[in-house]
Amino acid sequence: MSRCMLGRTGANRSDLVVETQKGPSMRHVDSIFGTLLKPIDRRWFQSVVERYDADSYVKTFKSWDHLVALIFAQLSRLGGLRGLGAAFNANAHHHYHLNTGPLARSTLSDANARRPTGVFAEVFTMLSHAADRQTRRDGAAMVRLIDASPVPLGKVCKWAKWNGRIRGMKMHVVYDPDADCPRCVEVTAATVNDVEVGRQVEIEAGATYVFDKGYYHFGWWKKINDAGAFFVTRSKVNTRLRMTKSRYVRKIIGDGFRIIDDAEVVLVSKGDSRLPIRLRRIRVRRDKGGTITLLTNDLDRTAVEIATLYKGRWQIELLFRWIKQHLDIRKFLGRNENAIRLQILAAMVAYLLLRIAARLHRVTIPILRLTELVCQRLFVRLPITQIDKPPPVNPSRRRATSSPDQLDFCYA
Repeated sequence: MSRCMLGRTGANRSDLVVETQKGPSMRHVDSIFGTLLKPIDRRWFQSVVERYDADSYVKTFKSWDHLVALIFAQLSRLGGLRGLGAAFNANAHHHYHLNTGPLARSTLSDANARRPTGVFAEVFTMLSHAADRQTRRDGAAMVRLIDASPVPLGKVCKWAKWNGRIRGMKMHVVYDPDADCPRCVEVTAATVNDVEVGRQVEIEAGATYVFDKGYYHFGWWKKINDAGAFFVTRSKVNTRLRMTKSRYVRKIIGDGFRIIDDAEVVLVSKGDSRLPIRLRRIRVRRDKGGTITLLTNDLDRTAVEIATLYKGRWQIELLFRWIKQHLDIRKFLGRNENAIRLQILAAMVAYLLLRIAARLHRVTIPILRLTELVCQRLFVRLPITQIDKPPPVNPSRRRATSSPDQLDFCYA
C-alpha cells in the first residue's frame, strides 16, 4: 500500500512525496568471513590503532584493511601477493560490509614492511581473553603449557640467524589446554633461548605451568613458587638431588605409564646454584618408552596426576602441528622480519576466530572440517551454523491439486 504526503519545498511550490512499502525489508545475512570477524570490536580496534599511531601518513590502506587482508590470506590458504589481491578484489561486493576497499599488491607489501606489530598483538590478546571467558569453569584447575616451535626461513632471508639447527625464527606460546586457547604468543630470533622468553611470562597464582627441559632455570622456578603457582618439568641427567623424604604411592598405574617412586628432594650443589624451595621427584616408566624423572613443587597432587599433567604437554605439540598444517606460516608474503611477524600473529588471530566462532555458534562439526569449509565458503552469505549444509534449491512451480482435464466447481 502506498501513502502520499504533501511537502512544502519552497515559498510558492510544493512537491508530492510518495512513500511506498510493499512489505518487510529483506534481512541482511553476513558472509562467513564477516561473521568470523565480529568478535573484533571496530571502536576498540581504532583506539588501539591510535595508541600505536599505526595509520600515520596512510591515506587508503588502513590498519583494519591490513588485518582483514592477512586474516583472509590465512583462512583462504593463499600464499602469494598476486593471488591474494586477485581473490580479494574478485569479491568487491562484500567490501562494504567488511569496511574495506580494494587490495593492491604493492600497498600490502609496503604495509607488511612498515606497520607496527603491536596492533596485531593487541588483537590476539583481546581474542585470547574472550575465548578464555567462554570456556572458564569455576573451580577448574588452571594448567598452562609452555613451549616454542621453530619457524624455518632458509637462505632466502639472509638476515635470519642460525642457531645450530635452523635458520629462522621461533614462536613461543603459552597454551591453555582446557580452553584450547593460546594465552600468549611471542616471536623471536631462533638464537633466543626458550627460558629467556619463559621468564617474561606473567605468573598466575594457583596455575600449574608444564614445560620441558628447555626451561631449566632455578631462578624462574623460585619465581613461580613465590607467586603461589606450581610447575612440572623433567629433570636433567646432570642434576644432583638428595632425597629427604619418601612418599607413599597409593596408585601407581596411569594411562600408558607406571609410577616407580615418589620422594621429596633437595638440590645438591657445590657451586652457586641454590633452590630454597621444597621439590618433589617422581620417576615414571612409560609403557612404550624408557624412564623419565619429573620435578615439581606441587606437594598435594598424587604422583599419577603429576605424570598425567606432563603427559598432557603433548597437546601444545599438536597445536603447533595443526597451525603449520592448516594455516599459512610456511610461505610468507614478505621476506623482511616485520612481515613475517605480522603473518604469524595473523595466523594465531585466525586460529582464535575459528575457535570462538565454533563455540559461540555451537558448531558441532570437527574444527578441522570447519576450517576446510571456511576456506571454500568465505564469502557465502550463510549462517555459520549451516556452513556444512548444501545451498537451498528454488522450489518448483506449485503443482495443481486437480487434473487440468477435470472441471472445477467453485461455490460462492
